[in-house]
Amino acid sequence: MLRLAMVGLGKMGLSHFAIVNTHPGVKVVACCEQNAYLTDVLSKYTGLKCYDDTDRMLQNEKLDAVLIATPSKLHARMVEKALERNLHVFCEKPFVLDVSDGERLAAMAEAKGLVNQVGYHYRFVGAFQEAARIVQSGALGKVHHIRAEAYGPVVLRPKGSTWRSSKDEGGGALYDYACHALDLVNFIHTPAVSVGGVAMNSLFSRDVADEVYCTMNFRDGATGQLCVNWSDESCRKMATKVSVWGTNGRLSADRQECQIYLRSPHSAVPDCKGGWISRYTTDLTQPVWYYLRGEEYSAQIDYFVKAIESRSRDNVNSFRSALQTDKLVEMILAEVNPRVVPATAAASVRPRGFWARVLG
Repeated sequence: MLRLAMVGLGKMGLSHFAIVNTHPGVKVVACCEQNAYLTDVLSKYTGLKCYDDTDRMLQNEKLDAVLIATPSKLHARMVEKALERNLHVFCEKPFVLDVSDGERLAAMAEAKGLVNQVGYHYRFVGAFQEAARIVQSGALGKVHHIRAEAYGPVVLRPKGSTWRSSKDEGGGALYDYACHALDLVNFIHTPAVSVGGVAMNSLFSRDVADEVYCTMNFRDGATGQLCVNWSDESCRKMATKVSVWGTNGRLSADRQECQIYLRSPHSAVPDCKGGWISRYTTDLTQPVWYYLRGEEYSAQIDYFVKAIESRSRDNVNSFRSALQTDKLVEMILAEVNPRVVPATAAASVRPRGFWARVLG
């Protein structure tokens, strides 16, 4: 039985806690969280040991792993503390706000042989997994263009900012939405080697972009487009889509289905003799022991647990793969202002108040 601790019980942290707490191979033994009302309730009704200081929790508890779901700017220091104690780490996305931190932490986890994973849950959606399989099989021929899109209704009017819409903490639509789309491009095809034509617009937010657009260039000569807007009222919730064009056809994948068009048959898609077919996530997804928000959230936790049990080093969502997305974000920011990369500046901001006490 793996002994795990939670760090951060906000929106995503509570979702992860609900899922991992039901996993048959895991015992959640402690948490660290700033909301005293929440921790009082958890302690009283579940018996969970709650802390307001990460160092004290890590020192007092006998742990195998930690799950980190704090604001983004705290990820690097939290991950480092866990790795120093030889703990396996699941960290919410984005991995880090400073690429140099990511390089160091990825190397540290690899050197220690520790399982490391970042919460890019779309890699566990059946339709996106099918898209990656088909593209990498060569069924589409030579890939020449990719479009990644993410739209949603997060910020629909001017209002006070949360940590997600703060330049120094969350990074706005670029870090919250674009990272998902970029990570899917990396997963389905390969990471871009350069970006250009960047447009970042603030529609309602004060100091971050609500929409992000850019072109991408890939090592194999393919081009791409990134289109992200988290102020799109036409969407009920986040909608993410990746389309790929090749010399033998195209595909389009979202949360619900993977649509495939082939000019000529290919052995990787034997049921497509030419023209369109659709493969649905419901048919492509394996059952999970617990459902919350989508099978992919449970699937990624189960993958993390099984990787620890088997000491697997072949992690589909490792620090190293997440770092590729962080590097693309840094490219986008550098294109906007070549002399200043806000991601690096944001990571250097010292936490204050509660989190300063938590981090020590």
